[in-house]
Amino acid sequence: MLNAADPEFLNSLEDLLPSGTLRAAEPRYLEEPRGRWHGIAGAVACPSTVEEVAAIVRACAAARVGIVPWGGGTGLVGGQIMGEGPLPLVLSLERMNRMRAIYPQENVMLAEAGMILADVQAAAEASARLFPLTLASQGSCRIGGNLSSNAGGVNVLRYGNARDLCLGLEAVLPDGSIWHGLKRLRKDNTGYDLRGLLIGAEGTLGVITAAALRLFPKPASEGAALLVVPNPAAALRLLALAGERLGGGISAFELLSGVGLEFLAETMPDKKQPFGAIPDWMVLIDLGLAEGGDPQAALEALFEVAVAEGLVSDGVIAQSLAQRAAFWDLRETIPLANRMIGAVSSHDISVPLGEIARFIDRAGRALMQIGPWRINCFGHLGDGNLHYNVFPPKGQKPQDFKGIRDQVKTLVHDLVDELGGSVSAEHGIGRLKVDDLERYGSGAKLAAMRAIKAALDPLGIMNPGAVLRGAG
Repeated sequence: MLNAADPEFLNSLEDLLPSGTLRAAEPRYLEEPRGRWHGIAGAVACPSTVEEVAAIVRACAAARVGIVPWGGGTGLVGGQIMGEGPLPLVLSLERMNRMRAIYPQENVMLAEAGMILADVQAAAEASARLFPLTLASQGSCRIGGNLSSNAGGVNVLRYGNARDLCLGLEAVLPDGSIWHGLKRLRKDNTGYDLRGLLIGAEGTLGVITAAALRLFPKPASEGAALLVVPNPAAALRLLALAGERLGGGISAFELLSGVGLEFLAETMPDKKQPFGAIPDWMVLIDLGLAEGGDPQAALEALFEVAVAEGLVSDGVIAQSLAQRAAFWDLRETIPLANRMIGAVSSHDISVPLGEIARFIDRAGRALMQIGPWRINCFGHLGDGNLHYNVFPPKGQKPQDFKGIRDQVKTLVHDLVDELGGSVSAEHGIGRLKVDDLERYGSGAKLAAMRAIKAALDPLGIMNPGAVLRGAG
């Protein structure tokens, strides 16, 4: 059993740390973006060095006090919020926000876990390099949290998930020892891959304090297009056509539904719409080409071929970087409009590319049997990750359908599982999807995960209750 971070424990911990490291648990540390989770904590620890993190973890291990790691607080599955149990200590790395070094010729940056993602991007930009992880929350999320949740974002098609963008880690393990794995190597086969194990573990196996991040040459020219497609099946054929013609130049390939633009029109009527009449389906293609490439010409040629093959009926090709940015602003504002409308049930899923059209058709027809929903399906078509969100009819509130929310979620997730997909594509498990992991995860996988947790964190102090039920 865990113990609470009570005044006696906090007083003893305060004696080990520099003045000001411990803070009161302000509301921002105990809330999450959707308002579904409200946390508890005895205090918040804000260390500024890895040695301070290690001292905190050692003290918590000795007293059997739970630790809830906190990055930017932007997670959507409750991984950063503990709502019940003995009062934990929230551990925020916001003061560990330095870029330790950058090696442009190696395409590597050493960044502390508390660096805001936008600051990591800006530091790479200042060295004429690109750090491609791109998220709607990049102005507030932190790289340690991105790695702990194996964040995805819009550029996974070209550059991969957060795990693919990390070469090495520095981390504090549950016994308070420091793992100095901050290597700049692309090849290192010296035993088990602890880096890969800690990335995506959501703070349940240790605390990431710094990372060696992969950088890339900046594309010499960039461009984007919004193209109208008749349906998701045509969007997938367009993706294949674009891959054949443009190869590795495709940075992102996003599917947008007309419902998403309708939500923007309802909630933000002043936002300029790209088309006079809102189409049912669109794709947003983003290109980054090497020296000598012409994104506009490449997209125009793709448009002509796609029209001839019946895959595209209309489109807008960005004529400037400002227009390209406007396309992306439209895409990144859709989640905000979703929150303003209010979903009955939201789903972060992935299915094999060849099953996407079938999933969208079958899920839509099945859901309409139990309610007159508005469905906003959008997301990263290039890597099979869809945000499939179910909303009440216009004029009604999500609360009116609270009684069948679980039925909606189960219907969607059962179909995803049937088609060989995942019910958590990029947001993680946190506390929200513990039931889902147990329902859809294989017995062998769950047993292995529990064995790993027990081996590395036998006291169960690291993010208790996240990912695995009863862990802690």
